[in-house]
Amino acid sequence: MSKRLPYRATTSSGNQFEFELPLHPDTGSAVNVANLLTAVLASLDHEARQMGSVSNGDVLQAVAMALAVRTRILPGQPDQLAELARGLLENALGAAMAAAPGNLAPDEPRGVH
Repeated sequence: MSKRLPYRATTSSGNQFEFELPLHPDTGSAVNVANLLTAVLASLDHEARQMGSVSNGDVLQAVAMALAVRTRILPGQPDQLAELARGLLENALGAAMAAAPGNLAPDEPRGVH
């Protein structure tokens, strides 16, 4: 059975989402993964607030580019690292997610950062 990282994300509007994120079998430390994930999301939130109006597409593009840059600067075979990054992203996007009761409806205006 694969390991999972339970994770709660809270948007600036107060909406909460519960995730069961899959961990790679060779994960060194689930605690480190959780701490880095929290730090990355907090940094994105902070920067988006400082910039003012930032589109969700711009945020996703920057995150995708950050993944690409980080993947390419790691030591190792570029093709193998790219395949690992693709697999990790696909698994994370396919993770189980549940919205908390009381969240704003998806079509209501809200902050998502």
